[in-house]
Amino acid sequence: MKKNSPLLPLPACIGLLTLGTLAFAQPVVTRLTPPSELFSNGQAAPIVARFLPEQRFDLQATIKPDDASKSITKAEFSIDNQVVNISTALRDCSTGCLPTISKNSAVATVRAITIKKPGVHTFSVTATQSDGQKVVATGNFEIVPFENGGQKVKNIIIFLGDGMGIAHRSAARIVAGGFAQGKSIKPLAMDTFPVTGLVKTASLNSIVTDSAPGMAAYVSGNKGNNNEEGVFPDDTLDPFDNPRIEYLSEYLKRTQGKALGIVTTADVFDATPAANAIHTSNRGAGTGIVDQFFDDRHLTGLSVLMGGGRKWFLPSTVPGSQRSDRNDYAFSSTDAHTADIVKRWGAHPGKLDKERDLIADFKSAGFAYAADKSSLDAINSKQTNKLLGLFAYSNMNVALDKIDGRRGKKNGVKGSVVDDFGFPDQPMLEEMTVKALDVLSKDKNGFVLMVEAASIDKQAHNMDTERWILDTIEFDNAIRVGQSFAQKRGDTLVIITADHEVSGVSLIGGSIVSDSKLAELAKDGGVANLRDKVVGAYEKAGFPKYRLANDGYPETTNVDNRLLVGYGANSDRHEDWRTNDRPIQDSQQPFSKSEPLSIYPADPTARDAEGRFMVTGQVPGNSGVHTASDIPLSAFGPGAWSFTGVLDNTDVFFILGQAAVKGVRPPKGFTATK
Repeated sequence: MKKNSPLLPLPACIGLLTLGTLAFAQPVVTRLTPPSELFSNGQAAPIVARFLPEQRFDLQATIKPDDASKSITKAEFSIDNQVVNISTALRDCSTGCLPTISKNSAVATVRAITIKKPGVHTFSVTATQSDGQKVVATGNFEIVPFENGGQKVKNIIIFLGDGMGIAHRSAARIVAGGFAQGKSIKPLAMDTFPVTGLVKTASLNSIVTDSAPGMAAYVSGNKGNNNEEGVFPDDTLDPFDNPRIEYLSEYLKRTQGKALGIVTTADVFDATPAANAIHTSNRGAGTGIVDQFFDDRHLTGLSVLMGGGRKWFLPSTVPGSQRSDRNDYAFSSTDAHTADIVKRWGAHPGKLDKERDLIADFKSAGFAYAADKSSLDAINSKQTNKLLGLFAYSNMNVALDKIDGRRGKKNGVKGSVVDDFGFPDQPMLEEMTVKALDVLSKDKNGFVLMVEAASIDKQAHNMDTERWILDTIEFDNAIRVGQSFAQKRGDTLVIITADHEVSGVSLIGGSIVSDSKLAELAKDGGVANLRDKVVGAYEKAGFPKYRLANDGYPETTNVDNRLLVGYGANSDRHEDWRTNDRPIQDSQQPFSKSEPLSIYPADPTARDAEGRFMVTGQVPGNSGVHTASDIPLSAFGPGAWSFTGVLDNTDVFFILGQAAVKGVRPPKGFTATK
């Protein structure tokens, strides 16, 4: 059945028409939300939208009149043939809708629906045109039942290695753990988790997800379009008025009073951290995103927020600030379409306030503030129950550069790389995780904590091998902190996963030459020297040997017979296999176009060019891309056994919800803590 056909049986459709009126004179429902195959293709399965009992979500429809002289005057939603007894906001599209939507179309919305009864439900919209003609369209969704449980978990920790596929994990194990005659000497912390499964990662509109719906699927139970987080797609231009889906943090704050912690090495506005608490169709709307973190903390329970992103918190007149009214949010009290977000969801109305000092607002609300590692260390966790840490203007520096800075390596323009970025005293991810757990563990109702290693993704996009490998090691160090916390308590479920795989990473083998010889070959350059004389596959790869320093990271990554990594979803790049002293320019940094950062390589073709070994990519542009590959998920603690097999990313949400609300009873003989 076509999308624009009413989904009632033909006799019912005829009954809705004025006698003698032809069917083509009806208005048409062009979009019905939540999305469903029943509406889109006339098929009852598979069920697309699923919710926990009493999880909140919005209903919405876009209705197009049959010709330009007509308008939509009324719309009404029903669930299981019962009219929804909540007023429907009807917004005309004369302004504020996508260019593809006719000006006389209307968007009908009902906010914050909750359904308790488990099972598959049908819902419909009945819309009336100005001449009395009506149309009905029907979709479906499912309320996933809770099962009789066992031990309920008090705390949930989600470790999210952005872009981390199986090969990323394997590379970190090789570099950090070493091998002896084919046996791994020291496992990663994530290797010791008792349960591992695979996760399918497609978004609502593509087999290849981006981070926003990839993360949101884990904590909302629903698919979203790429670039959108915590919402279903709609036909309006406002990035903050889309139909909402209640997050795990909101659900557990509302029903159990749990706190939320978000820790990331990215800018805190970035897709993954935001997709735990923010509702927007534009992952780039930085000012509105960080404002929502603060404004709606009463809904999410946000108590800890740490990462980069200071540029969004500073008034626009302060150097380095990138606050702007253009990407902020403000809900009109006179437009029911947005006013109901405030009324029904209890959300803050927002304000266009580029001069806002958001750090001061956090402090006034009782948040301790840390601007660097030293001030983070100085915070007394016993006296603090709320914490904000902003350690860079945008994305934090990666582990390799932070470690080089601590070791005093002068590989930047003015000193170390972290000196060039202006933030020489940044914490490592495990140090942030320790402090977050210290603060959150004081909450009597428990917490949800998301810890993201963001630059596994960002540096794999850049095909900067050693930088993403060390970020994966840093991630594993943070995981060890979370695992230790859970082992001591017994009431905490920990999962490790990724939102997607990035760049098609493949461990192709090892160098067959010493590092000094590799440097000579790089000077001579060309394919014959840097490929044919270097790349060892099969038995020629051997076992690369990296020596770890006392800080837990390799003494150097420029070792003899080093690990060699290829990329299956790469853009063009120059390659000489040796570690790059400086990262590629980060366009999100406010001063990236000024010295010293402007001196850094612009893209992977501008790096290692003297070696004249150009690896031709499969994708256009200057960056590796996400792939549609399944990714691993490992689990530890009560409920861990539920993560076996092959899961959809949305399944994870329902397992977490079950564990927190009813508990999970493990199979006989299963131990989740070894």
